[in-house]
Amino acid sequence: MAVVSLARQDESLPGREGRVAVIDIGSNSIRLVVFEDNGRIPGFLFNEKVMVGLGKRRDENGALHQDAIDDAMETLRRFRKLASEMQVTDMRTVATAAVREAGNGPQFTAELAAMGLPVRLLSGEDEAYLAAFGVLSAIPEAEGLVGDLGGGSLELARVSNGEVHETVSYPLGVLRVAELREKKKKGALKRAVTKALKAATWIEKCKGQPLYLVGGTWRALVRVDMHRTKFPLPIVHHYTMQPDRPARLVRLLAQIDPAKLTSVPSLAAQRIPNLPDGAAILSQLVKQVGLAELIVSAYGLREGLLYERLDADIRAIDPLIAATRDEGERQGRFPEHGDLLNRWIAPLFEKESDTDKRIRLAACLLADTGWRAHPEFRAERGLEMALHGNWVGIESNGRGKMAQALFTNFGGGVGMVGELVDLCSSKELEQAARWGLAMRLGQRLSGGVAGPLELSKVSVEDDKLVLSIDSGDAELYGEPVAKRHRQLADAFGKKTEMRLL
Repeated sequence: MAVVSLARQDESLPGREGRVAVIDIGSNSIRLVVFEDNGRIPGFLFNEKVMVGLGKRRDENGALHQDAIDDAMETLRRFRKLASEMQVTDMRTVATAAVREAGNGPQFTAELAAMGLPVRLLSGEDEAYLAAFGVLSAIPEAEGLVGDLGGGSLELARVSNGEVHETVSYPLGVLRVAELREKKKKGALKRAVTKALKAATWIEKCKGQPLYLVGGTWRALVRVDMHRTKFPLPIVHHYTMQPDRPARLVRLLAQIDPAKLTSVPSLAAQRIPNLPDGAAILSQLVKQVGLAELIVSAYGLREGLLYERLDADIRAIDPLIAATRDEGERQGRFPEHGDLLNRWIAPLFEKESDTDKRIRLAACLLADTGWRAHPEFRAERGLEMALHGNWVGIESNGRGKMAQALFTNFGGGVGMVGELVDLCSSKELEQAARWGLAMRLGQRLSGGVAGPLELSKVSVEDDKLVLSIDSGDAELYGEPVAKRHRQLADAFGKKTEMRLL
């Protein structure tokens, strides 16, 4: 498994300055994403998709229709202008199967180059590699098979120990599956998948391992599953399905009126016609390879383009910690407050797992972000930030624990929050509430500045929760601090003791 660092990103390392934009010309859609920079987890400034459908709008010889080219050029001129207005300094334009396979693809890309958008025409293997890099960017511990389903092709890559290994590309995108269906030959898709997989014997190494899902059609399919199972958190990233679920979705989509799917939250109407074919190919892939759980990645090819250029030292940084540290520094009052606060409360939680220590650090990094909010709504702000923030490298269970910690830290109390009980056990939420109370004590004692925390410590000794303060800071132990000291001690079932050092 890849080694991931919780350390701060060194600003001197390459790759942070300037806004970066990616234009992705796919078989179904053309998309522009503008990133704040090219750091470990860059912020998303803008994201727009236009369903141009280049892969469907071809003549009998495979060339792109002129009206399709005209629609694409209109979209691309808009994207070029937007990127210019947003002061993008690094523009990357890529094209995939629809342009790669079109007889007039070279003329199309030459026209784009002439208007200032030089195109990197990706091979199928390039697509697989970049999609896998995108998954590793968001889920560094990924071990198994990455599948990226587009309109024109299906890319597969094996990932292990933080590296991309074998890759392959098949002409089995959702548009191609639709063509197979139109031929009305029973079992055609199964035979096509079987034939394709036989040519890549390395895929057998992925048997019993997870499949990481990339691509708009599969993410849309997952939204249907989330809606059907009433999953409490409407975030697709790191949503997990068991291997029998795709076959069930195939049956569901064969029976349901497509019009009913419009009620599924965040499901783009343009994706609905492709869902049955997306489910069919997913079901065949899972069955024939013998894959285990299915894990959704919100990151794919576009994020892989950025990750590809990062220095190895930056790649090694934990994506959740990088993002929460950056957010804490943007919104907090005092630099490095979160790291110091985490070190200060750590002696109370020495027996925790590495996973919990990581989530606790992320919560501490966000512990000072609510001060601008109205006091009556700070707890809700912490809850919303943890649950619905654009984090990666964290599952729904971790979001729940982080949410409880921040809710308690911002004054919401130690009671379990109703919307978290389906994400975490009561024991996990009680522990997260203790994190929040410890964070709350440290912040009240120090006022958020470094000195008092650096000169004090907190510990559990027998039946007491001891707060040791430097004698020069004795005046800081007023009633507000004593009250939070008692609350934390009660949560541990201990008595309080204050000592002067």
